[in-house]
Amino acid sequence: MTRYARRTRRTVQVTGAGVAALLALSACSSGSDASSQKDSSSSASAGSAKKLTGTVTVFAAASLKESFTTLGKDFEKAHPGTKVTFSFGGSDTLAASITGGAPADVFAAASPKTMAIVADKKDGKGGTATAPSTFVRNQLEIATLPGNPDKVASLKDLTKSGLKVVLCDKTVPCGAAAQKALDASKLTLTPASYEQDVKSALTKVELKEADAAVVYKTDVKAAGDKVEGVEFPESASAINDYPIALLKDAPNAEAAREFIALVQSPQGQKVLTAAGFLKP
Repeated sequence: MTRYARRTRRTVQVTGAGVAALLALSACSSGSDASSQKDSSSSASAGSAKKLTGTVTVFAAASLKESFTTLGKDFEKAHPGTKVTFSFGGSDTLAASITGGAPADVFAAASPKTMAIVADKKDGKGGTATAPSTFVRNQLEIATLPGNPDKVASLKDLTKSGLKVVLCDKTVPCGAAAQKALDASKLTLTPASYEQDVKSALTKVELKEADAAVVYKTDVKAAGDKVEGVEFPESASAINDYPIALLKDAPNAEAAREFIALVQSPQGQKVLTAAGFLKP
């Protein structure tokens, strides 16, 4: 072998070794970058799945009691370490409590009008952190005694002499809707009493303290065989939208947002429609 050939062979060997070293270094660098990206991705994922804790306080219309109680339990099960507490009642009463300073995270009202009492509050207590969003709708129905002994078949039948009928107060969404239906039918009804929320009106019939009440379909359904429901066409002109919103001074805003998301999710909507609510 000539001197030139030996020198060329050594050059090729050295060059080959250098290329191999560079490839190995490149692979290590690439692997390190991938590992770094993976670690960064894992950290981001862990951050987005932050554990929720604490109590979520929800003020909700009385007609939401059964379905929201179910959703509250579902939420607690999905997020161990959280607790959902509810204050159910007439929407106007709840709105007054919120603007009066009662601590709450979420408000779910039975009408846009009562939600506006809170949402439009600019100074002091009240106000919403998110724009109110309609999540369900509800329609009126007549609740009578089991078996409908007074043969109530229409809204007009509630004006019969001697029939003891109760309505929600006109300031409450169910009362305002009932009055709208009566006005549309050009009917005048003097009730035995005006109740502060829909559950109170229904209870009068359940306890046989009244012959009939104008309530929501969801309440008739929740009462089971304690009452009998009678539909009436005028109710179609008095359907209530139910808005929900995160409150401005929510003590537990992060968990509250997740509860609202559950209410609006397919899972939440399934619970609500099963209770008799209409989709928004």
